[in-house]
Amino acid sequence: MQQTESARAKLRDLIVAGTYAPGQRLTETEIADSLAMSRTPVREALRALIADGLVRSAGRGVQVVALDPEALRHAYQVRAALEALTAELAATRQAQGRIAPADLAALVEDAEQAETTTLAGDFAAAVTHNRRFHTRIAALAGNPVAAAALDRLWDQIVVSTRASLDPPGRPAHVNVQHRELLAAIREGRAADAAATARAHVMDTLGEGSD
Repeated sequence: MQQTESARAKLRDLIVAGTYAPGQRLTETEIADSLAMSRTPVREALRALIADGLVRSAGRGVQVVALDPEALRHAYQVRAALEALTAELAATRQAQGRIAPADLAALVEDAEQAETTTLAGDFAAAVTHNRRFHTRIAALAGNPVAAAALDRLWDQIVVSTRASLDPPGRPAHVNVQHRELLAAIREGRAADAAATARAHVMDTLGEGSD
C-alpha cells in the first residue's frame, strides 16, 4: 500500500508538472523503470490515476488525459460551485470563531504571495501560490470531501491548460478578487464569500490561468 501511494504521488506530480504531457502514452514498464519500482505498485497507482481523471487506458499502457473545451468548461463550472461552498463554509467557521488566528494569517500570506508574484510576472510561482491560497480556503472550510474533489479538479484543469497558459490578462482584477474573497472570509460574510469565489472562478474560465 505504501509503495502504491508513493508511486501514485510521484506520477501525479510528474503529470501535473508537465513532465508527462497531455496525450503522451506511458507503459507500466517504462514508468516502473523511471521510478525504480516494481510493476505491481505502478499498476495500482495507474488505476488510481485513472479514477482521478489524469490518465486513461490505452492499449497496454495509459495516456495522459487532456480535457476537451466542453469538458474543461464543465470542470470549471463544478470548481466554481465547490469553491463557492468552501468559501462560504470558511467564512461561517470564521464568524463562529472556529478558525485559528495562525491559520487565517497563513491564508493572508498566501494571498499576498500570489499577488506579488503575479504583478512581478513570475507566472510559474504565481500559479503555485494561487493554488495554495485556494487550497487553504478549502482546508479552512472543514469539509474534506469538498477539498478532495477540488484537488482532483485542480489537477485536471492544470494538466489540460498547461500548454496554453499565459499570464493572466487582468492580473489587477484577479488580485482585487482575491482581496475581496479574503476580506469576506476574515469578516465572516458567508454569502459574500460564496458569491466572490464563484465569480472569480467563472471570470477565469476563458483565461484558464487561475
